[in-house]
Amino acid sequence: MIKVALLSRWHVHADDYARGAKENEQISIELVWDEDAERGKQWADELGVPFEQELETVLANPEIDAVIVTTPTNMHKEVMVAAANHGKHIFTEKVLAFSTEDCEAIYQAVEEQGVQLMVSLPKLTDSPFVYAEKALQAGKLGKLTTVRCRFAHNGAVAPEGQATGWLPERFYNLEQTGGGALMDLGAHPIYLTNRLAGKATAVQARLQETNNLGVDDNAVVLVEYESGALGIIETSFVSHGSPFQLELYGTEGSLMIEEGRIRLNSRHGEEEVSAETITSLPMPMEQWVQAIQNETTPSITKEDVLRLTVINEAAAKSQQENARVQIG
Repeated sequence: MIKVALLSRWHVHADDYARGAKENEQISIELVWDEDAERGKQWADELGVPFEQELETVLANPEIDAVIVTTPTNMHKEVMVAAANHGKHIFTEKVLAFSTEDCEAIYQAVEEQGVQLMVSLPKLTDSPFVYAEKALQAGKLGKLTTVRCRFAHNGAVAPEGQATGWLPERFYNLEQTGGGALMDLGAHPIYLTNRLAGKATAVQARLQETNNLGVDDNAVVLVEYESGALGIIETSFVSHGSPFQLELYGTEGSLMIEEGRIRLNSRHGEEEVSAETITSLPMPMEQWVQAIQNETTPSITKEDVLRLTVINEAAAKSQQENARVQIG
């Protein structure tokens, strides 16, 4: 049994991870800490576990094996390095950190202490993506030339008679979040496109503030890859009814994914399948547990995590300079 402390209810997915931990027979939630004590006490009461006000006390507790970190993103480095140095395994929400330098500092602590770090990049485990990656590797698309991925919702659209949308206002706090739609929701198209196309060499981005929230709420990024492929990444907090879409185009075929419907049109044959017929990979939390208990190697890698931040850094610079930004 992995005894876990929940660190902060700041992120909108904190409750999802708590639920996932409760449903996993190998995890026991032991206590809660939150930088907002009132919020943390309420969460602890709901879960029926103690609240601890001092983070150091949590991390120094020998009964705690691991932590689930859903603090503001600007606290990730401080909290995770401290957790690793206390020998705690770490599960956390994307993104890992605002800069590759901070990401590397976290990984250095994790690797020195021999603990398992899992960043939740769940769409890498979804069955449609598993199909797409296998089709590409099998040569059904020939040489990959373009990837387009869109993931958007209407979280920043205020319904009539309301001041804000369903996303909490703290998600527009630039200091805590490091960005808006691209940093948060856009992470999914970024890491999916990176995995398919490889190492990025240049980025050109447009991050719009449609609702003047202080962070971008609508963004498009064009990525050039060392492989020769182009990536088109789209995300938004102000898009109603927008389906998740992943499109792959190659010299010998194309593959379209929309809300679980998969269509392959290739010179090697055509297929139309439902995602329900394809086996997905274990979800990030399950992979984390397996890595801790059985020393298995997760399918979600350090490279996936670092390359996500590389694109975010380059996109922010591109927006600021109104220019194409070369990478490395």
